[in-house]
Amino acid sequence: MQYIWLVLFVVWGMPLTLYRSRFRKMVYRTDSWLINIKPVFGKELKALFGNIYPNDKAYLRLRNFYRVYLLVYVILFAAYMYFKPVRQETGLAIGSHVPSFTLPTQDDVMYPIDSVLGKKNLVIYFYPKDDSPGCTKQACTFRDQFEVFAEADALIIGISSQSVQSHKEFAEKHNLNFTLLADEQEYVRKLFGVPSDLMGLLSGRVTYIVDKQGKIVYIFNSQMNAEQHVAEALRILKEMK
Repeated sequence: MQYIWLVLFVVWGMPLTLYRSRFRKMVYRTDSWLINIKPVFGKELKALFGNIYPNDKAYLRLRNFYRVYLLVYVILFAAYMYFKPVRQETGLAIGSHVPSFTLPTQDDVMYPIDSVLGKKNLVIYFYPKDDSPGCTKQACTFRDQFEVFAEADALIIGISSQSVQSHKEFAEKHNLNFTLLADEQEYVRKLFGVPSDLMGLLSGRVTYIVDKQGKIVYIFNSQMNAEQHVAEALRILKEMK
């Protein structure tokens, strides 16, 4: 189903670039294509939502058409957000036991989950990409709360599809004090059934809380609220005491 939405967005979105280019040229009174890459937006917004050339009929026609086209695009996006599945039908759920898997850490050391599974509480969080704004905030918040997690006898494990080298650079840049695992083939992501976002274009951001029996006791799924993953993990760990 997500691919149907993707096709709709692409088919409707491709002409949008052309219409916007025409609109910007008309607004800024130029025929140069360079206007499409200039970081100027104020006049464009005023022209779109206002009426800066009331006597220019060509501008008024293009503005009205552009408004309708954008409105349909917004409606498509709203429909996707409303109808998209909130969770996958397959994968691990609350009550599931975490299966065995082994992935390399940021130090290129193989990390079998069985070495800690059933011995520690685990906070296993899947994130989209090293050093992206949301993922950096999330990782740094986990870093800053590391001692609090340690007091709850919990280990933090971050997993994404970037390489060992990417993880190493990410960890060193932000002084991360917990384990990152490189799931380059997304085997473990699929094993857990982590859903994707934005019609499959963006890897999902999901946190799993695992108790000392190796059982998942809580799942938090939120792409936008990256830092809330930390707060939710701490709340559940506190309740588990």
